[in-house]
Amino acid sequence: MRWRGRRQSSNVQDRRGITPARAGIGGGIGLVVMVVFALLAGVDPGTILNQVIVEQTGAPSGGPPPDAADDESAQFISVVLAETETVWGELFAAADSRYEEPQLVLFSNAVESACGFASTAVGPFYCPGDHKVYLDLSFFDDLRTRFGAPGDFAQAYVVAHEVGHHVQNLLGVAGEVRARQASADQATANALSVRLELQADCLAGVWAHHADRGRELLEPGDIDEGLAAAAAIGDDRLQRQSQGRVSPDSFTHGSSAQRVQWFTTGYRGGEPGGCDTFEAAP
Repeated sequence: MRWRGRRQSSNVQDRRGITPARAGIGGGIGLVVMVVFALLAGVDPGTILNQVIVEQTGAPSGGPPPDAADDESAQFISVVLAETETVWGELFAAADSRYEEPQLVLFSNAVESACGFASTAVGPFYCPGDHKVYLDLSFFDDLRTRFGAPGDFAQAYVVAHEVGHHVQNLLGVAGEVRARQASADQATANALSVRLELQADCLAGVWAHHADRGRELLEPGDIDEGLAAAAAIGDDRLQRQSQGRVSPDSFTHGSSAQRVQWFTTGYRGGEPGGCDTFEAAP
């Protein structure tokens, strides 16, 4: 991807190295005990107080900076987010609407969001409660080594997919699906989740279309990287790897073939209206 020298988003929050409040020492009596312990141990209590402030407010911890590789990855993600802001801003404006830009939170190990506490194990996710995308950069190591999907555009696809969920939230699609799931049986709820995820894949393809043809961001081979990433995290492939068998009724994101199909649909058409996975044949 031709990302160097491009605008970085101002909507990135870096919480790497910050312990979520739920996993921290809290306040009240717990805080007093920790401060007293620090004094007895000859530790500057200001260090403890600073950590509490960090945990409660999300302010920078002042700890050691990330290594060069992580710092470059963060810059890359910031550029990708900025490119999604540009494309979706233009598409919403063309529809006489205003695009509300999401924030992207970088974290390590665990994070607290409006959707609750989450560890790195859940992978990247979008929280409709606070309109934020959450991402631990270590996921990209797994994407490359565990899932066999290397490349910068594989990473960009992941971000674009989560931003696709934000677009669904703004359009009311996500809320409608959650309402339908609330009164549905598990199989139906899973099927609705699959269609929601496939639509986010398609919207990621729409972004790629405009990033390629209108923004000249992509290089030869980038789309192949995105398709490889989509295929790598299909439910069937993940289930086969983890349990040795495939259970389609328990799919929540779609098969590898479906994810590739819908990303390709969005990329080729470039129109959000072409991403109606809910009316398409299963």
